[in-house]
Formats: sequence, C-alpha cells, structure tokens
Amino acid sequence: MIPSAIARFAALLLVCAFPLRAATQDAPPVAAASDLKFALDEAIGLFRKDTGRTVRPVYGSSGNFMRQIQQGAPFEVFLSADEHFVFELSRRGLTVDDGALYAIGRIVLYAPNGSSLRLEDGLDGLRRMIDEGSLRKFAIANPEHAPYGRAAREALENARLWDVVRPRLVLGENVSQAAQFSASGSVEGGIFALSLAMSPAVARAGRYVLLPESSHAPLRQRMVLTRRAGDTARAFYAWISGPAGRAVLQRHGFALPGGG
Repeated sequence: MIPSAIARFAALLLVCAFPLRAATQDAPPVAAASDLKFALDEAIGLFRKDTGRTVRPVYGSSGNFMRQIQQGAPFEVFLSADEHFVFELSRRGLTVDDGALYAIGRIVLYAPNGSSLRLEDGLDGLRRMIDEGSLRKFAIANPEHAPYGRAAREALENARLWDVVRPRLVLGENVSQAAQFSASGSVEGGIFALSLAMSPAVARAGRYVLLPESSHAPLRQRMVLTRRAGDTARAFYAWISGPAGRAVLQRHGFALPGGG
C-alpha cells in the first residue's frame, strides 16, 4: 500500500493537473514545469506576502505547455524546464522577448525503501540489478515532451543502459508523476528531478544520489512573459528573477545562472 505521505503527494499532483481557482479575479495563470511544484508553491506564498498579489500555478510537462500556448491557452507566464520551448514560442511571436534563464536543473537516481538498488554505485548499481534479473520496473518522465525524461534517457544512453531498461520503463506524463511512481514503491527505482527528491514525502519514501552533470545535456530552465501578461504577471516574473526568488529556487536544489 502506498504510505500516507505518498498518497498526499499523489493527491497534490492530481490537483495540480488542473487550473486552480484564483483567490482573486486578477490572479493570472502561470504554466510551470512540474519539477517546480514545491519551489514555486513556496515562492508564490512569499510573493503574496511581499506584494499582496498572487498568481495561479498550473504544473505539467513543458512540451505540453508550449503546445497549449501555441493553441491560445491564457497563460501569462511560462516557466519551462527546457529553454528551447521558450525560444520556439518567441520565434512565433507569442512572448514579449526571449525570456530569462532562471535555473539549471539536476537529476537523481532514486531507490524507494525496500529496493535492492545500490545507489552508491550510481548507474552501475542499476546495471547490476539488470544483470541479476531483479529489475522489473523503472520510472522516468516521458522523454517525448518532458525535459527531465529526456535527460533521464540521455543518462541511460550514455551508460549504455537505455536499450535494456526501455522494456521495463514506467513513463510519467511529467517528472512529478515519475517521482510519484518511484516513491510509491511500485518500481525498483527511477530518475527524476532533484527538486522533487528533496520534497519531504519523497525523501522519506526512499534514497537518492545525484547523477553527474556530464551524463546529460544541461537542463537550462527559462521563463518568459507571454503576450497576455498583465501587471501582476510582470511583478511575479520580476520577483522570481530577484534575490528572494533566487533564494527559494536554490533552497529547492536548483543551480542558479551566474552562481550565488
């Protein structure tokens, strides 16, 4: 049975799959990569305290958000886990500019409690499980539209494990769902965002180790204002770019562009 803490985490993700009701009529919708769930929830609370304003976050995969914005979705800010999605929207004239790099993401190899995956050996531990025949299921985000899924695939490819792991994959629609699958204990391990592995429920449900930055292309996370952006969206964008916003991101495991 899924532990109660993980059940609450799963419920959070279900809620976040749908637009939340705004506390006020002027709370603009913000499209945010799901690796930002815990960091951005904290940031929005602090932004509200500092300014008296709020925004309405919707979490999901960056690739899906790009397509939704192209199709007219009313998001005013887009925080992507892959800067290329922002560049594509900018090229199409749907944003005010090319946006700003706000974070560099990291991925982890995660083993739920009870798994025999030896994290101290990194991906060699995963290879050992495969050789022993004890790896049945392994979770990542869907690499077709989730940047963290693509990074996971690259790490497995660079370790020459992709072809043998692929038949055992359980794909999350986004990286939060991959974290949910991993922490539930229904798989032997997974690769997903450090920012989610650090969340209390997921951290209690298992262990993790950072994978080398060299194992995948950098997860350069970029945010941008869409052409729909109003005053509150612009204020939030500026707040995230400032010292308070950067401090929140750093607390949740993101590297900051420019350091510090």
